[in-house]
Amino acid sequence: MAVLRSGPDGAVGAGGMSVELPLWRAISGFRVLALGYALLRYAASFHRFLHPVPGWIYLGALVLWTLATLRAFGNPRRLGWPLLAVDLAVGLTGIALSGAYDTPARIAAGSLTLPGIWVCGTVLGCAGRGGWRPATGAALLLVGANVLWHGGVDGDNLHDAVLLVLVGCAIGYVMELARAGEATLTEALRVEAATRERERLSRDIHDGVLQVLALVRRQGGGELARLAGEQERALRVLMAGAVLPRQTAGGDLDLRELLARHEAGRVGVAGPATPVLLPAAVAGELAAAVAAALDNVERHAGPAARAWILLEEEPDAVTVSIRDDGPGFAPGRLAEARAAGRLGVAQSIEGRLRDLGGTAVLTSAPGEGVEVELRVPREAT
Repeated sequence: MAVLRSGPDGAVGAGGMSVELPLWRAISGFRVLALGYALLRYAASFHRFLHPVPGWIYLGALVLWTLATLRAFGNPRRLGWPLLAVDLAVGLTGIALSGAYDTPARIAAGSLTLPGIWVCGTVLGCAGRGGWRPATGAALLLVGANVLWHGGVDGDNLHDAVLLVLVGCAIGYVMELARAGEATLTEALRVEAATRERERLSRDIHDGVLQVLALVRRQGGGELARLAGEQERALRVLMAGAVLPRQTAGGDLDLRELLARHEAGRVGVAGPATPVLLPAAVAGELAAAVAAALDNVERHAGPAARAWILLEEEPDAVTVSIRDDGPGFAPGRLAEARAAGRLGVAQSIEGRLRDLGGTAVLTSAPGEGVEVELRVPREAT
C-alpha cells in the first residue's frame, strides 16, 4: 500500500503518488512559460528602455535562477522557505530595476516589469508551501514594490494586486484542502489495514487456539494436550508480531482435493469430475471457511449430525455449499452471537469470503438444519 507522509510545515510528500505533485509540477512549468514570455516581451521592446543592457543582464540571471530551481519548485520536499525568500528577492529586484531602467512615459503607460508575470510563480510557491497566508504576504510585498518603484497607485497596479492576492489565496486554500483530504485518506487506509490485520489474527486464533481448547474441554487426553501446547506457541508467535506459515500465493490448487479431506462417515463431499483450479491463497482461504463451517456443525448440531459439502463451478463463480441435518437456529441468533463477542461465523467464514471479494450466506430455521453458501466470483481470483 502506498503511504503518504507529511513533511515539514505541512508539505506533503509521498511514499506513493501525492495528489499535490501535479500541482507542483504545474507551478514549475508555469515559471518556465512565464520566463519565456518575459524574454520575448523584452526582446521586442528593449530598445525603448533607458538602459537596455542591465535589463538583459537581469533577465540572464533570471534564466539561470529559474533553471536552477526548476526541480525544487516541482517537488515540495525540495522547496524550503530560504529558497522561496531568495526567489521573492529576485522578483522584487526585477521590479525595482524596471522602475530605474524604463522610461517614465512607458511606466505611466502601464508597461510591464522585467520579470512580468514570472513573480506569480513565487506567490504560487508560497501558497503550496504554507497555504494562503504566506501566499498573501508574498503577493502584498510584490504589490507594494510595484506601487513604490513602478508606477505608484494606478489602475494597472491595482489590477495586478487583486490578481496576485486572489491567485495566492485560491491556490493556497486548494493546497490546504488537498493536504487535509490526503491526511484523512491516509488515516482511513491505516485504520482499514489495522482492522483487516486484526480480523486475520482473530481468524487464526479462532481456527487454532480456541478450537483446540474447546476440543480439550470436551474430550481431554495426552495427544490433545500436545496440540494445545503447539497452539500456545503459535499464539505467542502471533502476539510477537510474526506471521504464521501460510500457503504461498504462487500457482493454482484443486479445490476438490482440499475439500475431499473432510469426507468421512458423517460428512459427504460432491463436486465436478474435473479439477476446480483456484489460486493457492484463494483455495486455502475457501477451504478454511468450509472447515470452520464443519466445526460449527460438530459443536452445535450434535455428535450424530451429518453434513454434506457441494462444490459447484460456474463460468463466473465458484460456489461451495455446506448443509447439515442438525436442529438449526432461530432468526437473529447470529446477531446475538456477534453482540456477545462470539465472532466465529463473522470472522472465520464471513470475514474470509469478504476478503476474497465473495459472499457467505447462512440460512436456517429451527428443526431444518443450517445451510452455508460460500461464493467467490472468478474475477476475484
